[in-house]
Amino acid sequence: MDHNEKEGWQEHELEAQENQPMETEQEPEHPAETEQLEALQQEYQELKEKYLRLYAEFDNYKKRTVREKLDLMKTAAQDTMAALLPVLDDFDRAKKSADENDKGDLFREGIGLVYQKLYNTLAQKGLQAMETDGQPFDPELHEAFTEVPAPSEDMKGKIVDTIEKGYTLNDRIIRHAKVVVGK
Repeated sequence: MDHNEKEGWQEHELEAQENQPMETEQEPEHPAETEQLEALQQEYQELKEKYLRLYAEFDNYKKRTVREKLDLMKTAAQDTMAALLPVLDDFDRAKKSADENDKGDLFREGIGLVYQKLYNTLAQKGLQAMETDGQPFDPELHEAFTEVPAPSEDMKGKIVDTIEKGYTLNDRIIRHAKVVVGK
Protein backbone atom coordinates (compact mmCIF):
# COMPACT_ATOMS: atom_id res chain seq x y z
CA MET A 1 0.00 0.00 0.00
CA ASP A 2 1.38 3.27 -0.86
CA HIS A 3 1.07 6.41 1.06
CA ASN A 4 -1.96 7.79 -0.88
CA GLU A 5 -3.91 4.59 -0.51
CA LYS A 6 -3.18 4.57 3.18
CA GLU A 7 -4.50 8.14 3.59
CA GLY A 8 -7.60 7.29 1.58
CA TRP A 9 -8.26 4.28 3.67
CA GLN A 10 -7.90 6.34 6.89
CA GLU A 11 -10.21 9.03 5.51
CA HIS A 12 -12.72 6.35 4.56
CA GLU A 13 -12.50 4.93 8.06
CA LEU A 14 -13.01 8.36 9.66
CA GLU A 15 -16.06 8.98 7.46
CA ALA A 16 -17.51 5.64 8.48
CA GLN A 17 -17.04 6.51 12.13
CA GLU A 18 -18.65 9.90 11.63
CA ASN A 19 -21.66 8.37 9.88
CA GLN A 20 -22.28 5.92 12.72
CA PRO A 21 -24.82 7.11 15.25
CA MET A 22 -23.27 8.36 18.44
CA GLU A 23 -23.91 6.26 21.50
CA THR A 24 -26.13 8.02 24.05
CA GLU A 25 -25.59 8.08 27.77
CA GLN A 26 -28.80 6.05 28.32
CA GLU A 27 -29.05 2.61 26.94
CA PRO A 28 -32.46 1.53 25.68
CA GLU A 29 -34.51 -0.30 28.29
CA HIS A 30 -34.22 -4.02 28.32
CA PRO A 31 -37.33 -6.21 28.64
CA ALA A 32 -36.11 -7.53 32.01
CA GLU A 33 -35.88 -4.01 33.43
CA THR A 34 -39.37 -3.17 32.15
CA GLU A 35 -40.80 -6.27 33.79
CA GLN A 36 -39.02 -5.43 37.04
CA LEU A 37 -40.40 -1.87 36.96
CA GLU A 38 -43.94 -3.14 36.34
CA ALA A 39 -43.58 -5.65 39.17
CA LEU A 40 -42.47 -2.88 41.54
CA GLN A 41 -45.37 -0.66 40.48
CA GLN A 42 -47.82 -3.52 41.01
CA GLU A 43 -46.35 -4.24 44.44
CA TYR A 44 -46.63 -0.53 45.30
CA GLN A 45 -50.33 -0.51 44.32
CA GLU A 46 -51.00 -3.66 46.37
CA LEU A 47 -49.28 -2.18 49.43
CA LYS A 48 -51.17 1.07 49.00
CA GLU A 49 -54.53 -0.77 48.83
CA LYS A 50 -53.56 -2.89 51.82
CA TYR A 51 -52.70 0.26 53.79
CA LEU A 52 -56.01 1.93 52.88
CA ARG A 53 -58.01 -1.17 53.89
CA LEU A 54 -56.11 -1.41 57.17
CA TYR A 55 -56.73 2.29 57.85
CA ALA A 56 -60.46 1.88 57.14
CA GLU A 57 -60.67 -1.18 59.42
CA PHE A 58 -58.92 0.71 62.20
CA ASP A 59 -61.27 3.68 61.79
CA ASN A 60 -64.29 1.33 61.98
CA TYR A 61 -62.77 -0.31 65.08
CA LYS A 62 -62.43 3.08 66.80
CA LYS A 63 -66.04 4.00 66.00
CA ARG A 64 -67.35 0.62 67.19
CA THR A 65 -65.33 0.88 70.41
CA VAL A 66 -66.71 4.34 71.15
CA ARG A 67 -70.26 3.08 70.51
CA GLU A 68 -69.72 0.09 72.82
CA LYS A 69 -68.31 2.32 75.56
CA LEU A 70 -71.34 4.61 75.34
CA ASP A 71 -73.69 1.60 75.56
CA LEU A 72 -71.72 0.28 78.53
CA MET A 73 -71.92 3.63 80.32
CA LYS A 74 -75.68 3.79 79.73
CA THR A 75 -76.26 0.37 81.31
CA ALA A 76 -73.39 0.36 83.84
CA ALA A 77 -75.81 0.84 86.70
CA GLN A 78 -78.10 -1.99 85.58
CA ASP A 79 -77.08 -4.33 88.40
CA THR A 80 -77.52 -1.58 90.99
CA MET A 81 -80.89 -0.62 89.60
CA ALA A 82 -82.04 -4.24 89.56
CA ALA A 83 -80.95 -4.62 93.19
CA LEU A 84 -82.97 -1.54 94.17
CA LEU A 85 -86.16 -2.72 92.49
CA PRO A 86 -87.33 -4.84 95.46
CA VAL A 87 -86.93 -1.74 97.66
CA LEU A 88 -89.04 0.20 95.21
CA ASP A 89 -91.63 -2.62 95.33
CA ASP A 90 -91.68 -2.44 99.14
CA PHE A 91 -92.26 1.30 98.93
CA ASP A 92 -95.12 0.66 96.48
CA ARG A 93 -96.76 -1.76 98.93
CA ALA A 94 -96.18 0.51 101.96
CA LYS A 95 -97.63 3.47 100.08
CA LYS A 96 -100.64 1.42 99.01
CA SER A 97 -101.16 0.22 102.59
CA ALA A 98 -100.88 3.76 103.94
CA ASP A 99 -103.39 5.01 101.33
CA GLU A 100 -105.92 2.32 102.34
CA ASN A 101 -105.46 2.98 106.02
CA ASP A 102 -106.93 6.32 107.09
CA LYS A 103 -104.82 6.37 110.23
CA GLY A 104 -101.43 7.97 110.09
CA ASP A 105 -101.63 10.76 107.55
CA LEU A 106 -98.09 11.74 108.52
CA PHE A 107 -96.85 8.21 107.87
CA ARG A 108 -98.47 8.24 104.45
CA GLU A 109 -97.02 11.64 103.66
CA GLY A 110 -93.52 10.64 104.82
CA ILE A 111 -93.58 7.39 102.88
CA GLY A 112 -94.85 9.30 99.83
CA LEU A 113 -91.99 11.79 100.02
CA VAL A 114 -89.34 9.08 100.39
CA TYR A 115 -90.92 7.10 97.56
CA GLN A 116 -90.99 10.14 95.24
CA LYS A 117 -87.39 10.99 96.03
CA LEU A 118 -86.19 7.45 95.33
CA TYR A 119 -88.34 7.15 92.20
CA ASN A 120 -87.16 10.53 90.81
CA THR A 121 -83.53 9.67 91.49
CA LEU A 122 -83.83 6.38 89.65
CA ALA A 123 -85.76 8.06 86.80
CA GLN A 124 -82.91 10.55 86.39
CA LYS A 125 -80.57 7.59 85.89
CA GLY A 126 -82.80 6.26 83.09
CA LEU A 127 -85.12 3.89 84.97
CA GLN A 128 -88.71 3.84 83.72
CA ALA A 129 -91.66 1.73 84.89
CA MET A 130 -93.60 -0.07 82.16
CA GLU A 131 -97.25 0.81 81.72
CA THR A 132 -99.06 -2.53 81.70
CA ASP A 133 -102.69 -2.38 82.89
CA GLY A 134 -105.07 -2.58 79.94
CA GLN A 135 -102.22 -3.12 77.44
CA PRO A 136 -102.17 -6.10 75.05
CA PHE A 137 -100.08 -8.97 76.38
CA ASP A 138 -96.61 -9.09 74.79
CA PRO A 139 -94.35 -12.01 75.81
CA GLU A 140 -91.30 -9.87 74.95
CA LEU A 141 -92.24 -7.37 77.65
CA HIS A 142 -94.47 -9.27 80.07
CA GLU A 143 -94.37 -12.49 82.05
CA ALA A 144 -97.83 -14.02 82.38
CA PHE A 145 -98.37 -15.23 85.92
CA THR A 146 -101.87 -16.51 85.34
CA GLU A 147 -104.93 -16.16 83.14
CA VAL A 148 -108.33 -15.18 84.46
CA PRO A 149 -111.69 -14.77 82.73
CA ALA A 150 -111.75 -11.33 81.11
CA PRO A 151 -114.14 -8.88 82.83
CA SER A 152 -115.29 -7.70 79.40
CA GLU A 153 -114.97 -8.83 75.78
CA ASP A 154 -112.50 -6.06 74.91
CA MET A 155 -110.10 -7.18 77.71
CA LYS A 156 -109.44 -10.62 76.16
CA GLY A 157 -105.71 -11.01 75.53
CA LYS A 158 -105.00 -7.86 77.51
CA ILE A 159 -103.45 -7.35 80.92
CA VAL A 160 -106.06 -7.29 83.68
CA ASP A 161 -103.75 -6.79 86.67
CA THR A 162 -100.04 -6.23 87.33
CA ILE A 163 -98.47 -8.33 90.07
CA GLU A 164 -94.98 -6.84 89.74
CA LYS A 165 -94.05 -3.84 87.63
CA GLY A 166 -91.60 -4.19 84.77
CA TYR A 167 -88.78 -1.70 84.32
CA THR A 168 -86.54 -0.44 81.53
CA LEU A 169 -83.18 1.24 81.91
CA ASN A 170 -82.42 3.54 78.98
CA ASP A 171 -84.94 1.65 76.82
CA ARG A 172 -83.52 -1.78 77.72
CA ILE A 173 -85.66 -4.18 79.70
CA ILE A 174 -84.08 -5.02 83.04
CA ARG A 175 -87.15 -6.72 84.50
CA HIS A 176 -90.23 -8.07 82.78
CA ALA A 177 -93.62 -7.17 84.21
CA LYS A 178 -95.42 -10.04 85.97
CA VAL A 179 -99.03 -9.78 84.92
CA VAL A 180 -102.48 -11.42 84.94
CA VAL A 181 -103.95 -11.82 81.45
CA GLY A 182 -107.65 -11.93 80.56
CA LYS A 183 -108.84 -14.88 78.50
